[in-house]
Amino acid sequence: MARSLLESLGLFAAPFLLYALFLIYRSRHPLVVAHWSRGALFWLTFAGLCLAIAGFLYAGFFGASSTGVYVPAHIENGRLTPGRFQ
Repeated sequence: MARSLLESLGLFAAPFLLYALFLIYRSRHPLVVAHWSRGALFWLTFAGLCLAIAGFLYAGFFGASSTGVYVPAHIENGRLTPGRFQ
């Protein structure tokens, strides 16, 4: 769960990081508020949300799906047996 959340957060942040790199390339300081206009923030947020949703959809459609009954981790003969699908 945490991994998918971090991946989505990374996909959401990607447009902002690319824009900051673009500002650095244009010899502008990325921490100056004047460079981050409302229009730019709107489109960066929109692009980030689209990327995050696309990541969730990709993981849902093409991710590994486990079928069967889940057997949780348990102790068998004094040894920990990891959880698995049967």
